[in-house]
Amino acid sequence: MIQLGLLITNKHRLLSVAAILDVFESANMFYEREHGAPFFNINLFSPEASPSQFYGAYEISSVTSATQQNLILVPAFGAGDLKSSIAKNQICIPWLWEQYQNGAEIASFCTGAFLLAAAGLLNGKEATTHIDSAMALASNFPDVIMKSDAVVTDDKGIYTSGGATSSFHLMLYLIQRFCGKELTLRTAKMFAIDMDREQQTYFGTFSPSLDHGDGLVNMAQQKIEKEYQEGSTIETLIQDIPASRRNVVRRFKQAVGVTPIEYLQRTRIEAAKKLLAQTDQSVLEVMLNSGYNDLKSFRQLFKKSTGVTPKEYRDKFNISKLDGSRMANRGTAHYLN
Repeated sequence: MIQLGLLITNKHRLLSVAAILDVFESANMFYEREHGAPFFNINLFSPEASPSQFYGAYEISSVTSATQQNLILVPAFGAGDLKSSIAKNQICIPWLWEQYQNGAEIASFCTGAFLLAAAGLLNGKEATTHIDSAMALASNFPDVIMKSDAVVTDDKGIYTSGGATSSFHLMLYLIQRFCGKELTLRTAKMFAIDMDREQQTYFGTFSPSLDHGDGLVNMAQQKIEKEYQEGSTIETLIQDIPASRRNVVRRFKQAVGVTPIEYLQRTRIEAAKKLLAQTDQSVLEVMLNSGYNDLKSFRQLFKKSTGVTPKEYRDKFNISKLDGSRMANRGTAHYLN
């Protein structure tokens, strides 16, 4: 039987823990029907468990008294300051290291990756997290090989997932890794999980950090965000910044997690996404109003950034199209009734 440890971190996201328990309990149910016993022995641990503390039907033990696990799951953190969340769970860091060194595999869901990064477990390894938190992870932990568009990563016994529903894809990945494909398919069908998602990019919103404390970088950010529509090169946009280009690029990457030119591209693509979702402008108009002047190049950059074409993005997220679809469905439902 696989010893599966679920770490009930301080400031964890309730939905993340509930989903993990639901999926792995269901996998156990399917396995027990076929083999007479569950596959996973689910154990719950927390940084500061008190006697007789329970989470539903599970008694919670402290990490300081935990036995060796085969697989440890770290849920997402709730909304808020991730640095504070890490600080509240410092006691877990040596425990995670010890478990990993003794053979445990460790998986984090969504922003739970920040705790693994703080522990150094992601250094030199590929990792992902919620698409909107990827820049913060990259800038705060530069030794992590960031794969922000990935739904799931697997590197030397350390697993990470993207945000929200990507967590289900990691759970299925782990069930297949430990239990095989047949049980995975049964679990996926039970939860109606689309197993072929390969990226999470188009769910993201570019929300760069502005509170990093570097005034020169803030100046460059404001310049880019004010003048991105003019189609200027990054050299033109930062030419008035009182520092050498090399110094600006170095400090910018350190503070924000991306280079100035990447920042400019993401700002323009984010503007294009908003126009596609909120207006009926043609793709050509969207391109021009986002600071681009070559349609083929724009389409290529947009797809590289989001994983879909501008038209496909509009079909998924345009407000008027979604409202029209809802009305059509409502009419069909009324007709069928």
